[in-house]
This record gives sequence, C-alpha cells and structure tokens, in this order.
Amino acid sequence: MILDTSSSFNKSNPVSNTLKLVKPLGTGRRKCAVARVQLIKGKGRILINGSGGRLYLQDNPAYLQAVKAPLFVLAKEDRHDIVARVRGGGLAAQAQAISLGVARALCKLQTENRRPLKRQGLLRRDPRVKERKKYGFKKARKSSQFSKR
Repeated sequence: MILDTSSSFNKSNPVSNTLKLVKPLGTGRRKCAVARVQLIKGKGRILINGSGGRLYLQDNPAYLQAVKAPLFVLAKEDRHDIVARVRGGGLAAQAQAISLGVARALCKLQTENRRPLKRQGLLRRDPRVKERKKYGFKKARKSSQFSKR
C-alpha cells in the first residue's frame, strides 16, 4: 500500500476545507469535555473531529439525540449541518458539550431562538464535575477502615 503524501492530497480533503470557511459560533462544556461547534446551512449532517457523527458517537441513539436536541426544539433539524471539534471527557460528556454548543450557536444566529431553548434547559451548563482527591483518603471521600485498637 502506497500513501500519497503530496500537497494535492491535503487540498482535496473536504473536511479541512469546510472547517476553514466557517467561524466557530458556539462553545459547550461538560465535565472535562470542551466542544467548539459551527453551524452550516445544510441537510442535518453531523461531523465531529473530522468523522461522521454516527461513527464518532458509536451509533448510540441517546448521544445522537442529545446532539440534535436543540435543533429538534426549534424544528430545524434538516436546515443546519453541525461541525464540532471536541476534546477531553468521555462520549457522554462530549455529546452534552456539543448540545450546549449547538444551542449557543443557534442563539447567536437568531436571538428569538433563545426563549424556547432556555425553556427546555438546553442553555444551562451542567456544573457537576469530578471532586478532587484529598490527601489521607483513597478517593475523594473514601477513607481506610477505622480501627478502634
């Protein structure tokens, strides 16, 4: 197998060309995951870190539904493509971070989108994060068994 490393190979990549044309519109966070989300007029496709949304989220219907939730609330699921760059966290946290980023991006596009999204709780960042480990403990709150003598 021969790999083509010429510059023409990189120029024909549609994913990188799409990312260069669009400005980042919404940022979402959940636990350690950070998502930068861009909305493009399209047919409802999802692109996460350069791969398809179904492939990246492992065909999990709950994760896919979480990503598309802001578009479903506004009945715009077939009007925008979602392009997201995500770092950190697990798949669940990344899906929720993308959802928040999409909701914020929709608010920037049109201010009247804010009220229905806020009513559904899609603009609220979930503040729960992992508690840090304390010294003298095995985990954040777990300690060794107490011995009286």
